[in-house]
Amino acid sequence: MSGWTAEEIPDLTGRTALVTGANSGIGKQAAMALAGAGATVLLGCRDPKKAAVAFSDILDEHPDAEIEPLPLDLADLDVVSEAADHVLGRVRPLDLLINNAGVMAPPRMETAQGFEMQLGTNHLGHFALTGRLMPKLLEAEAARVVNVSSVAHRQGSMDFDDINWNESYSRWPAYGRSKLANLLFTFELDRRFRAADEAAISVACHPGYAATNLQTSGPGEGIFGIVLKPLGMIGNVLLAQSDEKGALPTLYAATSPDVEGSDFIGPDGIGGARGHPTQVNCSEAAANMDDARRLWDISVDLTGVDFAPLDTV
Repeated sequence: MSGWTAEEIPDLTGRTALVTGANSGIGKQAAMALAGAGATVLLGCRDPKKAAVAFSDILDEHPDAEIEPLPLDLADLDVVSEAADHVLGRVRPLDLLINNAGVMAPPRMETAQGFEMQLGTNHLGHFALTGRLMPKLLEAEAARVVNVSSVAHRQGSMDFDDINWNESYSRWPAYGRSKLANLLFTFELDRRFRAADEAAISVACHPGYAATNLQTSGPGEGIFGIVLKPLGMIGNVLLAQSDEKGALPTLYAATSPDVEGSDFIGPDGIGGARGHPTQVNCSEAAANMDDARRLWDISVDLTGVDFAPLDTV
């Protein structure tokens, strides 16, 4: 995979993909590249105005692209259910689900169902969306679920006694936990695909350090935001790779014929910060399959989504 670029994406004509957080950053770049390769792409976006801009930008680049905005707020499971119902009503199978949207290091906030915002959006929202879309994914010849994690998963740890940060809250450990949850979910979902003898696979990726609005929109207001937002802007200019290059691990994970279930793809540069996509290692905590199964069961309880027919394997 040395030097892999988006030009190597195979022809995706006839395939349908859903990208969450497709209005900006890595999600928008991934959606644009998939549409350019011939896929029908659903743009999962929370903000309709930003979705409209992304829709227009993609059509400007690829006038013949088949794209459709999909209202989707991962911080509200009722909206997640509505979005999934819309996709389930489509004729085509869902070949590709890229769980990309996320929030990073906000003040303590809660989702519509009362979950801590980072775990609720980055993990539970995507967990529920994936489960509700399972019938369409299993209709595809060989569907892929791609979960976008982060190098920050290495700073994450699971505390199942206070998974929702009710006792205490710290922004960055909470972000790390949500990104660790992305990996635990990836590996357990892939295990269940294999146990059910399904052709679908689940894989993960991380973008390294890419210039996106996560660094500047996540911190919120107050002293923390006042300090961190300028640093994020400076880092985006001086240190980060572009969001287009940051999307390469996602696109490789989503489209390369060399990818196998449970692979973890990230940049090949020093510290995984930038570069071309390659297979990378995860933390020991992310490889803990007991924690993966426990997180799965807790996520089912919290979201009410049971992943039938994978719930019995």
